Amino acid sequence: MEKDILHRAYDPEQFRQQGHQLVDRLADYLAQMQSEPHLAVLPWQSPEDKLHSWQADFSNSPQLSINQFFDRVLMESMHIHHPRYVGHQVAAPAPVAALAGLLSGFLNNGMAVYEMGPASSAIERMVMKQVASKVDYDDSAGGIMTSGGTLANLTALLTARQIKTKNKAWEEGVNKQLAIMVSEEAHYCVDRAVKIMGWGEAGIIRIPVDQMYRMRTDLLQSYLIQAKQEGKQVIAIVASACSTSTGSYDDLAETAHFCQQHNLWLHVDGAHGAAVAFSSKYRSLVKGISQADSITLDFHKMLMTSALTTGLLFKDESHSFATFAQQASYLLSKEKTDWYNSGKRTIECTKRMMSIQVYALLRTYGWQLWDDNVTQLYDLAARFAAMIQQRNTLDLALSPQANIVCFRYAPSRISASQLNVLNVQIRQQILEEGKFYIVQTRLKEEVFLRVALMNPFTTEAMLNDLLDDITQKGKELQREI
Repeated sequence: MEKDILHRAYDPEQFRQQGHQLVDRLADYLAQMQSEPHLAVLPWQSPEDKLHSWQADFSNSPQLSINQFFDRVLMESMHIHHPRYVGHQVAAPAPVAALAGLLSGFLNNGMAVYEMGPASSAIERMVMKQVASKVDYDDSAGGIMTSGGTLANLTALLTARQIKTKNKAWEEGVNKQLAIMVSEEAHYCVDRAVKIMGWGEAGIIRIPVDQMYRMRTDLLQSYLIQAKQEGKQVIAIVASACSTSTGSYDDLAETAHFCQQHNLWLHVDGAHGAAVAFSSKYRSLVKGISQADSITLDFHKMLMTSALTTGLLFKDESHSFATFAQQASYLLSKEKTDWYNSGKRTIECTKRMMSIQVYALLRTYGWQLWDDNVTQLYDLAARFAAMIQQRNTLDLALSPQANIVCFRYAPSRISASQLNVLNVQIRQQILEEGKFYIVQTRLKEEVFLRVALMNPFTTEAMLNDLLDDITQKGKELQREI
């Protein structure tokens, strides 16, 4: 007798067969990405054409061959594992982490309360304690995992609000103008967090940056005085480690000293660059990070897990229990510091078992894996910058501090506005051809090409090809201006 549709959807043998086929295909794909770098990084198709093609596929549903679907998604997606992918700050996940992600998706333990995620809750506790020790926090530190740096930064600022307003904001609201100080180069999610909390534009005090795009700590005092004169209560400073556009590290030690003098919360948005704490060669870039009250760290950037997998560390872990001080008797116990019920400390109720991806990597390879990856990427960025400086038609925005390099095609005798148009066109051609994937950014209203080196298999020869390609495209487009 033929099984009904529900039994077929949960059939163990069908799952075994489909799973084997998928893993075999992914292994072949990984080998292909490493051995055939001439393949397109992005198989470009316009958004409308792509939508129409998938609408046509859906019109033929249901279809029994799921592996055809998997294969099509695989080949039509951005190839993050391609060594010529040098675009956004997204990891090429290590296979062990991806397998842990499959396990998480299958078990689907929600983790709001301990009984819904016993293994992953204990693993998260252990992992965050271990990571805290690596940034030189002491035993009173700890943290939680949450879905992305944006959510982690918002959670950290909500915690700062609770602590610095004496825990009254959650129940009584806020009856004065609260504010934070932050670099003008900070990630847009910090701005978004302030406005989500209802502080408005007045709640964001943007501090100018120096020539290396680092927050000017010498201006903090004058900006704080001005804020007080305007009736604002500044409760926190957000420092970037590193900034998204340029990879610049704010002076954490100096900022921490200022915060201690003025009783301000220091949050370090280290979503990308705090991973440098695991590099024995480059960890000095985050000198002073152990003085921060909270730190955001994305494991899905340079620490080789799938998105979204983010850690939020607290110097004093007890502060994290003040963030969402509310009652929900059907779910949350009355214990005030029960670390094993993560729903008390995160915006999410149901949360993926993200900790098992991190632990799978550490358990299999140890801390050296992260040290080698971060160090290699930062070393390569320095060599790439030197390659750019050797070409007289290319302009390096600044010497890179991280694995992010900003530069542009800038031949002589071309106006600033023409340079902007030219570099946008170069980037668009590269995008559509698919040989490489790069992005762009604006620095002081000027367009720069931006490369984030995320793949340990990217080589100097590939980067030299990229520069050749940019130069050639620039020459051809320049004739049309």
